[in-house]
Amino acid sequence: MKIKLNWDGVGILTSVICAIHCGLLPIVLPVLPLFGVNIVHNLFFEWGMIVLAFLVGLYSLLHSFYKHHRSFTPLSFFSVGFIFLVAKQFFQEYEYFLLVLAVFLIITGHYINYKYSYRHKCDSPHHKH
Repeated sequence: MKIKLNWDGVGILTSVICAIHCGLLPIVLPVLPLFGVNIVHNLFFEWGMIVLAFLVGLYSLLHSFYKHHRSFTPLSFFSVGFIFLVAKQFFQEYEYFLLVLAVFLIITGHYINYKYSYRHKCDSPHHKH
């Protein structure tokens, strides 16, 4: 049995987890540092999430670009979103604004990629209806 992974779904999930981590965790769990847990502004964790989002997104978008649709639209949304995601690390005073913008654009890129890929699969003569 072969398991197929929806990489756009993984990319969207990664972006949502990143947004929850950056946006809600400091509000909902302010007592974590009292227990010695510091994942709110842990640079290793934050850069790890950024690298993970980049690797998942790049794989998903490039795979679909070459195999299905040849459209730069999903890559463009993802790229601009990723630039904002990295920028939030350097412009702390705009962190939440940049995060929301980044997550929105990255998820939009994955969504468009999924739609384009699905449409291509449906148009394919190899697709069973």
